[in-house]
Amino acid sequence: MKRIYSLFFAISILAFSARTQTTNDILNLLVQNKTISQKSADSIRAAAAITEQDNLAKQKLFPINASKKLQLGGYTQVRYQALDEYGKIDGFDIRRARLDLRGTISPYWGYRLQFDFANTPKMIDGYIELKVNDYLNFIVGQTKIPLSAENMMQTNNIEMIEFSQVVLNLAARKNDVIGDQNGADIGVQVAGTILKIHDKPFLEYKAGILNGAGINTLTDNNENKDLAGRLIVHPMDGMSIAGEYYKGVARIDSAIVIKGDRNRYGCDLIYAWKNLLVRSEYIFGKDPTVDKKYNQPETNKEGFYIQAGYYFFKKKILLLAKYDYFKPNIALTNNNSNWYVVGANYNFNANTRLQVNYTFKEEEGPDKVNNMAAVQLQIGF
Repeated sequence: MKRIYSLFFAISILAFSARTQTTNDILNLLVQNKTISQKSADSIRAAAAITEQDNLAKQKLFPINASKKLQLGGYTQVRYQALDEYGKIDGFDIRRARLDLRGTISPYWGYRLQFDFANTPKMIDGYIELKVNDYLNFIVGQTKIPLSAENMMQTNNIEMIEFSQVVLNLAARKNDVIGDQNGADIGVQVAGTILKIHDKPFLEYKAGILNGAGINTLTDNNENKDLAGRLIVHPMDGMSIAGEYYKGVARIDSAIVIKGDRNRYGCDLIYAWKNLLVRSEYIFGKDPTVDKKYNQPETNKEGFYIQAGYYFFKKKILLLAKYDYFKPNIALTNNNSNWYVVGANYNFNANTRLQVNYTFKEEEGPDKVNNMAAVQLQIGF
């Protein structure tokens, strides 16, 4: 019993000791005073070293020396694609190479700068944040638009290698009419928790006034400003249900000045329970068009997906399956696109993972073989 009390006393001192003393100094002092044995001290050192290594492995951001508190993080994704489509070449690419800096000036003010150095270097996030309270927080600058659950996720946390079709086409990504904007824009956003139950968020919101012209633009390309809003409910632990609306204007061809509505509305559901992950969302979009074949001033689009995954072996392995549907023009027939994706992720540690996906593509219209396989290795710090 005396030994147990001694160990408890030693651990307590280690936890709450003055900063000027190191763990080894304290243990040596306890051994000299015969409070604990040398063997017990060695055991405590070993346990502390293992705990420190585990904590470092789990860190996503790391503090660095600066005049104010600053955290540095980042990650790289290297991908190989095997493409069945005729004329497409298999090969490696650097998918993303991100450097992420975040800092706090005071309990109320903070900032973030995130850059991607893959292909053409560009700024992804650049904003100032004012945290008034749980109910009211402002973000001023460039960041993700409050549209689509998948779009708003950090790209190093998305389970599949590629975004869903509806997100690629309607959430300011590579197939959107305004081009690939990494799902972001410039403007002012406000967010917060409206209601809490048992100190847990029950009802949250995000809203913004945005340029609508995309990222890294010096000036807007039209007088209109886009409006976006998203409401999220957490009815139970691990579940969120959201509804969203986006109203905007897009100028898609400067030469002939084609401008029109770029509107979206949608909903999504996320559920995580033990080893099970489920996510699904639907988005409808209306865009201006340059296609005069059907004499349409606008094009209505829609899509949805449902994705499920399950962890095995203490969350080392994640097996995934997804059905992914998109219709680029609701007014036309035979233009549906159906993707069936299967995948597996292996997590080496909290910052390193290997992803493998195979996508079966079934598209209405002329027959063509365009299935694809992809492997991606990600490492972060």
